[in-house]
Amino acid sequence: MRTALHAITDELRRLKADGVKTLSVSEESVAALRRALSAMRASSPPAAPPVQSPAARSVAGPEPVRPAAPDAKPVVAERTLPPPPIVSLPAGDKATRWAGLKERLSADPVCRDRVRPGKQVVLGRGNLDARIFFCGEAPGAEEEVQGEPFVGPAGQLLTRMIQGMGLARGDVYLGNIMNWRPELPAPVGSLQVGNRPPTEEEMAYCLPYLKAQLEIVNPDLIVALGASAAQGLLGFGRFKTLGEVRGRWKEFAGKPVMVTYHPSYILRNPTNRSKRAIWEDLLQVMEKAALPISERQRGFFLDQ
Repeated sequence: MRTALHAITDELRRLKADGVKTLSVSEESVAALRRALSAMRASSPPAAPPVQSPAARSVAGPEPVRPAAPDAKPVVAERTLPPPPIVSLPAGDKATRWAGLKERLSADPVCRDRVRPGKQVVLGRGNLDARIFFCGEAPGAEEEVQGEPFVGPAGQLLTRMIQGMGLARGDVYLGNIMNWRPELPAPVGSLQVGNRPPTEEEMAYCLPYLKAQLEIVNPDLIVALGASAAQGLLGFGRFKTLGEVRGRWKEFAGKPVMVTYHPSYILRNPTNRSKRAIWEDLLQVMEKAALPISERQRGFFLDQ
């Protein structure tokens, strides 16, 4: 329970870093949080009594014996990961190398151990000759089922954004730093509800697989979608809020990186202002990739 609440806190911090100032929360969700907090307090052992001086103890009498808390549950430590793997690509053309990488990832015991039964590890998909590599943070609920990145609501919006650039989804490459959906506690046999941002250790473990995809595709540039993706590429602690690096060219593995918001930011803030902010970043991407830009495209999402 504590892990889940910490995950919610981390997600709220991430939303704040992305510029989100308000959230709509249902009465049922608030009630569920209150029940969770009450249950956590009830299961916590009682606080230790204050230490008394010998004189005070002689006046107060012998200290009563306190029974152990019933059904006390031990605190489970977070699992640590081994060092990041060394990923070697097989010889051959791009398709052969990508297939070999997928086979290597599917057999990775660390990745497989962190995927719930019936779900899949996720490798990027798209044009292996793409000039633009879109990089997100981690698979979500839909992605771990289909084994493909950006197939949920945020992915559908990203597809429309790519089309707005005059491209098709099949013209670009879509990937994530993480290859599994970051875990949240859930009862056995039930579905995980919600997502959490990946940790620095988790992204460091998966980073060799991302670098291998970049080696295969060899794009002209990378678009980092969201704060977690930007941290994974640029390094943790390099910025406090996404606004510090958003819309600016950075570099990763010798490739230019444009940092922008994740499409889910638009789903939470569907205003012309937020849409325009991302679109201005994509216009920079189009210019650097020497894509044609019409006057109509330059005017997308400008307030009338």
